[in-house]
Amino acid sequence: MVFALLRRSFSPPAAPVMREHEVAGRRLPLRIVESDRARRLTLRIDAGGQGLRVTRPAGVSLREVERFLARHEGWLEQRLAKVPEHPVVRPGTKLPLRGVPHLIVHEPGTRGTVTVGNHDGQPALIVHGDRKHLPRRLADFLKREAKRDIEMLVEKHAAAVGRRAKAVRYKDTSSRWGSCTADGTLAFSWRIMMAPKPVIDYLVAHEVAHLREMNHGPKFWKLCGELCPRTEEAKAWLKKNGSALQAIGFG
Repeated sequence: MVFALLRRSFSPPAAPVMREHEVAGRRLPLRIVESDRARRLTLRIDAGGQGLRVTRPAGVSLREVERFLARHEGWLEQRLAKVPEHPVVRPGTKLPLRGVPHLIVHEPGTRGTVTVGNHDGQPALIVHGDRKHLPRRLADFLKREAKRDIEMLVEKHAAAVGRRAKAVRYKDTSSRWGSCTADGTLAFSWRIMMAPKPVIDYLVAHEVAHLREMNHGPKFWKLCGELCPRTEEAKAWLKKNGSALQAIGFG
């Protein structure tokens, strides 16, 4: 009997429930996750507004989740209104590079990958080759640019704090722009290359500062401000515009 009670007490959480939820004229994937550690219902919008996640305490019914979503419909509408709906890179649209909008121009009759140029008097990203490869080639281009810029900034800021990064990696993360592990490995989202230069500098300074201060306390923010004097401005820009960059589709 005691064994049976213990089994019920430590039973694993229910499997996530996958649904669709309509809000602000969009049908978004909804993931409902049960957590033994949750004390209340929480709602999160995935980066780029591409989905929703509700975390519920064990025992909370799906009907209560639906009521919870209904109560927060206004909040969802306000947040989603600020996020473009799944923009996809294609010829004729613009893609920012270091904060400067560049027209995407496709030249199928030439070989190569992506070059930075000028088209009708405006900055352009000229993509060569087959049309079906255009999104991937633009993503690869941003990765190469990120590697070049970020590694120089890492070297500069690491020298300033008297530390050395073990490695620098690049990812397409949906929940964070950068990270620093305890062993000194830095990781960055290559999408940051679409942000203005001061924002790129801030992101690198932020993660390098963690090589000395593995926290977000006063000493960390003081160091971050010393490395990047425009820290507050860059933080505000990323908070306002980061989701739009995450929403851009390169698939």
